[in-house]
Amino acid sequence: MSRTGTLAPTRTRRVRWAAAGAATCGAAIALAAPAAAAPAAAGPAAAGSRTGPSAPTAYVVNATGTVTPVDTATNTAGPAIPVAAGPGAIAITPDGTAAYVVGQNAVTAIDTATNTVTATIRAGYEPKAIAITPDGATAYIANYGSSTVTPIHTATNIAGRPVKLTASDHPVTIAVTPNGRTVYVSGYGDAVTPIRTATNKPETPIGVGHYPIAIAIMPGGKKAYVAGDDANTVTPINTVTNTAGKPITVGAPTAIAITPNGATAYVLSVFQGMVTPVNTATNRPARAIRVGTSAGVLGIDPNGTKVYVLDQFNGTVTPINTATNRAGTPMSVADPAGIAFTPDGTTAYVTDYDQGTVTPIDTATNTPGTPVPVGSDPGAIAIAP
Repeated sequence: MSRTGTLAPTRTRRVRWAAAGAATCGAAIALAAPAAAAPAAAGPAAAGSRTGPSAPTAYVVNATGTVTPVDTATNTAGPAIPVAAGPGAIAITPDGTAAYVVGQNAVTAIDTATNTVTATIRAGYEPKAIAITPDGATAYIANYGSSTVTPIHTATNIAGRPVKLTASDHPVTIAVTPNGRTVYVSGYGDAVTPIRTATNKPETPIGVGHYPIAIAIMPGGKKAYVAGDDANTVTPINTVTNTAGKPITVGAPTAIAITPNGATAYVLSVFQGMVTPVNTATNRPARAIRVGTSAGVLGIDPNGTKVYVLDQFNGTVTPINTATNRAGTPMSVADPAGIAFTPDGTTAYVTDYDQGTVTPIDTATNTPGTPVPVGSDPGAIAIAP
């Protein structure tokens, strides 16, 4: 995941959200009117609120078929935006002008200036994850049901010819390199398929551990890390040569996030409730960090100082200090499902699936603010630059 802030789907647990995020993935998200949001209160209750005319907007995906924009300057929700049925993953173009929401069989494009739908685009069968190239020109959709990847030209919102996958059946995660040259996609099987964006043609699949469920790419783009859930390994891939390195042993890894400086990859083992830091220079794992019993989502703040781990079953968000690799005091969020950060890293927004809210967290103090009502069953979330 990237899903920085995404939940990587697994086959043996309650699954709600396909990966989505900056790359995302990605994990792996009926119209309903959202509950009215109360204005942010002053004082401690308003922890996490922001000020200034350029504060970004958070977009929250509600499983009932809407996306709710939240003004992070005031922590108030705007009118819900109807999208294609069964929405899950969401990604925003690097310039912040458009959001793309992956539904059951279609992708919805949203103009972030007006918060209106500009297009509903047919993708493959059961799309699950999305990644947008750094130049914002193309959104790539991983289609679980049809074992294809659909490129969408964002200038026209027209889908291109689907890319057929032969070694990465039923893809659940997708990521793109920082230079925009290669998309990596994986699903069932034992391989990751690279796709050259210049030609939209798949290249030779790269063998990794069985059921590669999550992909994260280093900020410099030299290496990708792939979590093989069934193989109990994380496999580094040299993105220049597209060759796999020696697998790193990590118990049942299901999600990965990499610090902005590229020094450490944090690997989440959902059923073990552990996060393992991996030194990217040596590919050696450090001592695992206990974060709960069944944490399923993690994200790293843009400043790289903290990792936040979401545990849906225990109803907690646990911060990890990246300088010490020690877990802090868990914060209570009833059913945390997705996380995203403001670009300056001062606030994390955590969706609460059961409560129908999003909770702002002040990352300096790890203080949750007043939950913002956003709609029914919110999961995935993305914040516009």
